[in-house]
Amino acid sequence: MALIECKEVCKSFGTKVALDHVNLDFQEGRITGLLGPNGAGKTTLIRIINRITIPSGGEILFRGKPITQEDVARIGYMPEERGLYRKMKVGEQALYLARLKGMSRNDAVAALKDWFVRFGIQDWWGKKVEELSKGMAQKLQFITTVVHKPALMILDEPFSGFDPVNADLVRKEILRLRDEGATIILSTHDMGSVEELCNDIALINRSHLIISGDVQEIRRRYGNDNIEIEYTDADGRHSEVLPRETAGNSTLKSFIDKGITVNSYRELMPRMNDIFISLVTNSGEEAPAAE
Repeated sequence: MALIECKEVCKSFGTKVALDHVNLDFQEGRITGLLGPNGAGKTTLIRIINRITIPSGGEILFRGKPITQEDVARIGYMPEERGLYRKMKVGEQALYLARLKGMSRNDAVAALKDWFVRFGIQDWWGKKVEELSKGMAQKLQFITTVVHKPALMILDEPFSGFDPVNADLVRKEILRLRDEGATIILSTHDMGSVEELCNDIALINRSHLIISGDVQEIRRRYGNDNIEIEYTDADGRHSEVLPRETAGNSTLKSFIDKGITVNSYRELMPRMNDIFISLVTNSGEEAPAAE
């Protein structure tokens, strides 16, 4: 079931077309990677979903009805341009933002304390935001985005500023939130994170939706239909890539008949980074390197 439906969404800024009749669904309880080069229209779409920007045409539906400001309260949005009040104390800042999303003071304090412990920043409650490192501030921004348990979470480049350990921590929390029922839009250039986290993708380029759908189905669609067989024989461990039509049961049987141990048999699928570059390049614009 779609939590968010974008119906013929258009947006122009003067003569510049940012979005051109975009039709896209974000399915409930799934993570969708929103992809595209800089300037493709991703941020404009996110701002329209949040009712920060009004579309020039089309509409956004929230659970089948035109989205309202009340629905926006059920969205958690972490923009790429982080926004924290540097002179406020960390706990005070987090509590203020949680209250803005409709949480009672007691519920907000309890939930925030749990998140602070989970992210290892409990000792920073009484310190000022300006004392935080970039990574610490990023943790605080993530917490204030999700603390009210929004139905929809929009995370724009959520891993920037994190070292590998903390990036992994955030990835695990994103998956946990998804498993608890949250719908998540992940806007990123990190194709590794897309493969690891996303159920679906939507690629926007030059104001148009180029492709959308299940990540694994799209990878198969753009694959070369080859199979990799890893095996061990008297000379050691090896791997061999064969076309699918020649890598069937007869091939496996011939390996076994020769006393060769087959360790793995897997379909080779292209990386999302390669698909991204191919689709963007073929849609008329050279793709930037993914981060």
